[in-house]
Amino acid sequence: MAELRVLIAGGGTGGHIIPALAVARELVARHGAEVLFVGTARGMETRMVPEAGFNLRLVNVGPLKNVSLMTRLRTAIDLPRSVLACRRLIHEFKPCVVFGVGGYASGPAMAAALLLKVPTMAFEPNAAPGLANRLVGKHVQAAAVNFPSAAQWFSNAEVTGIPVRPEFFALQPPTDAVPRLLVFGGSQGARLFNRTLPRIASALLDAVPGLTILHQSGVRHVESTQADYATSGAAPERWQVRPFLDDMPVHFGKASLVMARSGASTVAELAAAGKPALLVPFAAAADDHQRRNAEEMVNSGAAVLLHERDLESPDKLLDVLKDLLTSPQRLLSMAAMARTQAHPGAAERIADRLASLAGKSTARGK
Repeated sequence: MAELRVLIAGGGTGGHIIPALAVARELVARHGAEVLFVGTARGMETRMVPEAGFNLRLVNVGPLKNVSLMTRLRTAIDLPRSVLACRRLIHEFKPCVVFGVGGYASGPAMAAALLLKVPTMAFEPNAAPGLANRLVGKHVQAAAVNFPSAAQWFSNAEVTGIPVRPEFFALQPPTDAVPRLLVFGGSQGARLFNRTLPRIASALLDAVPGLTILHQSGVRHVESTQADYATSGAAPERWQVRPFLDDMPVHFGKASLVMARSGASTVAELAAAGKPALLVPFAAAADDHQRRNAEEMVNSGAAVLLHERDLESPDKLLDVLKDLLTSPQRLLSMAAMARTQAHPGAAERIADRLASLAGKSTARGK
């Protein structure tokens, strides 16, 4: 059995799992750790964790916020059982430290660890912590946050940033002067973007000489989005709709401006790549965290913020995009400010802090 054993709890979305996997790899590579994940059957961890070569255990717990009364009642009933299940798992695995990354399974696992006095560390990628992290934030031994504004919710918080692929940090500004707009709303696409961009595409391309548009629509909406662009009158050689973009760092590297949602991972990638952005937060995001993430980037000078309601009038979006794409010096300034928000080496710093926390626990036990 490895000397360092780490239980990583949480998941649901890629924004929770992708950073957690990056930290897990660093724990193995730098510290020879044994890592076990705990999640739920409804999250992306069921696919991504085993594919990455790590073991996964599941507990039965669901959401408490932004759901029906019946779902909340069901979750309230499941919570004590899930805490007991996590207690049994901790007794079995004997972790030196428990790392909560947010998501449904994070709450009961962190609660069980605190009850059993196992050292705990929370990870908060957003400017506004989710419910699970708000509940345990002042009781954990340490925390890793992406935004300084989130540190107030936790004990012993450090601004580490979010683990981001090294390819984003290696990107250089485009060497040509050809303007390129990259539009994406996450891996599933954004229906609002898919509806609105084709309506302004022709006028935008007319207003910005040489501009090209690459639009990630999501698999379910690719045909309808392509059809809307095709009937918009926009020159077909100057736009492209793709269901999914596999090599995102390459597309970031070519873009003059990125229009995107403001999930934590997206914001971290924009900062690492040094990309100016037009951010449109997903209004239904839990705790309105996307708006707060976007505001942090706007306050740094790296982004412009539009709300979903602003896109009800395509003319407003058209004016903002025209203004940005015809202001190369402003885009350069925004790119430079985006870089100031980047955190190279986040996965390594978080892994080292977990190992240190576990080491202090071991030392106290001797």
